[in-house]
Amino acid sequence: MNQLKFCITVNLGLEWGIHMRRLNPQYVEAVKPIVNQSPYFSLLSMSLRDVGMGYSLLDIDVQNKHIQLFGAVHGGVFASIIDTAAFWAVYCELEEDVGMTTVDLKVNYLTPAQGGKLIAKGRRIKLGKTLGLGEAQVINEENTILAHGTSTLMILRNLGKGFKHSLPPKFIEEE
Repeated sequence: MNQLKFCITVNLGLEWGIHMRRLNPQYVEAVKPIVNQSPYFSLLSMSLRDVGMGYSLLDIDVQNKHIQLFGAVHGGVFASIIDTAAFWAVYCELEEDVGMTTVDLKVNYLTPAQGGKLIAKGRRIKLGKTLGLGEAQVINEENTILAHGTSTLMILRNLGKGFKHSLPPKFIEEE
């Protein structure tokens, strides 16, 4: 699932060059444990398993704390993993000093879950200058679709500077 982002640049000598920018695998490996140990991920027992340019993969092993009064996984758990999968699918294409926050979340609950594993596959739909749009599908281990949703994300130029960990460069530039 390794995807490349292409940028065409022009210098003052009017020479054309094609630069490929890809997500640094060392960045991905460094950020996953930080994310997985964050307070909200710990609260939900959610794990970021894979992330790349335009995609993400997360999961939750359903526990008693995820179950609502009638024995099914609470809708808020689905909303959280959908929002998070969409976020990470969009985030990897942003510059290093940029963050995001959700401004709209739409969730369709399709099949109740009572246990097992929730697997969320996120995908970037669109990334603009001020907004990003991502989607995620939640399936179980039998590949049954449990929920689907979209998340609109506001790009914040100063929020990303709050990342308090030393990380490798986010991107590798190649010519």
